[in-house]
Amino acid sequence: MPTKPLSSRIAVLTALTLLVLLRCGSALAADAPTATPETPARPSNPGGTGPAVSLAGDAGNGAALFKTSCAICHGPEGKGAVPNPGSTDGTVPALNPIDPAIAGASAREFIANTDLFLEHGSRPEGPKPKMEMPAWGDTQAFEPQQIADLIAYLLRLNKRE
Repeated sequence: MPTKPLSSRIAVLTALTLLVLLRCGSALAADAPTATPETPARPSNPGGTGPAVSLAGDAGNGAALFKTSCAICHGPEGKGAVPNPGSTDGTVPALNPIDPAIAGASAREFIANTDLFLEHGSRPEGPKPKMEMPAWGDTQAFEPQQIADLIAYLLRLNKRE
């Protein structure tokens, strides 16, 4: 029995890869179902992890940065309950405790998932949210070390360090 030509096998692999990418990409859509620990939450803005995931963060520096840049939206110590009219649930997400779909099963998953939001920002679900998560890394508002420091602080808040 003859085997399929290489070009045919490549076409099949390409089609399968595209199918997987489309299925994964659908989780980024605004109407995507709520993530679960089995399906990690992803920001609405595309992109991968940044250089901060390979840096050691300083939770003390992260706490100071959180206080000046993040607490206004996420509340003191990340407890949340800050109104965000126009978003699906009407509030900015709490980071303490952080959504289990972002926290993941391990510290490594927590770091990677949190980095995605810090790097690329995100628009909350809802008809017209008043506030959106800034893309701190993409806009170079934070250096990679600052992002690593924020992640270290969030790990501490969530008792994951």
